[in-house]
Amino acid sequence: MTARFTPKTVYVTYIAATPEEVWQALISSDFTRKYFWERSIELEPKLGGAFVLRLPDGTVNVQGKVVAYDPPRKLAVTWHVEWPDEFRKLPECLVTYEIAQAGEAVRLTMTESHSWEVPDAILSGGRMGWPAILSSLKSLLETGKALAIKMEPPKDMLDAIKRLR
Repeated sequence: MTARFTPKTVYVTYIAATPEEVWQALISSDFTRKYFWERSIELEPKLGGAFVLRLPDGTVNVQGKVVAYDPPRKLAVTWHVEWPDEFRKLPECLVTYEIAQAGEAVRLTMTESHSWEVPDAILSGGRMGWPAILSSLKSLLETGKALAIKMEPPKDMLDAIKRLR
């Protein structure tokens, strides 16, 4: 399944935490609501299990399937954006988190992979959003407080999505 996806965006961050703490931050709504703009995660902890990110009002923002589940080392999920509506026409992508001990810290590698030639304008949204999300996760785990970052999709990204058929 994952062979059809090609990495397009990779971010690495180092966090003063344990692999287990980083894992819990990735799979627990108690954490995701704090660092991922109030989105809650629903995750069936098994291969083929359902993956959902919900907005605070319960609307499904992203959904997919679990394609790798190896606590506390690796989580990979397919990622299909359901909201906002115009994003639904985008093919699903694959988001992979790899957690490794790095001395007294943890190295968290997030990879966004795609099955199609994604225009840079569309990739710009993730390339802007992922550093904010991962920085907020890092801050939350290290200080107990997530970052307050106001984000919105780049205009070039929205224009490129509107041009898709």
